[in-house]
Amino acid sequence: MQQDALSIRLMRAEDFDAVVEIDRKIMRTARPEYYQLKFDKLFKSKDYVPASLVAENADGTVAGFVMGELYLGEYGILQEEATLDTIGVDPDFQQQGVGERLMREFMEHMKSLGVEKVHTLVRWNDSGLLHFFSANGFGPSQTINLERSV
Repeated sequence: MQQDALSIRLMRAEDFDAVVEIDRKIMRTARPEYYQLKFDKLFKSKDYVPASLVAENADGTVAGFVMGELYLGEYGILQEEATLDTIGVDPDFQQQGVGERLMREFMEHMKSLGVEKVHTLVRWNDSGLLHFFSANGFGPSQTINLERSV
């Protein structure tokens, strides 16, 4: 795919089916409930700040997406920080620079919103995703994610 044939735009509520389908192809299981919660939060919240993007081919096909949000005071963090919580590229379009382009545009968009730092979480043993994020400028943070089973 030629990079100039790809456009990056803000995610819209109508992208729901395409996002769910890309995720199903990647995860090999459908998670519409998960995405319904995310889309409800993104598009039905009065505090919504457009932060999520999609990559679209010239024919209008969604080739990938990135979802994130600004911190609006969570954990005492002001809006200068954001999260990138989900990224997906349709397997038919992987290894063609779609993910890198989404990441670059997402970071530029965050910067335009006044964000100074973006956080994400990756499983420590997901070497492919760790490599992707490392290649896109991410590194270990100064905070430690803690958990406890109940």
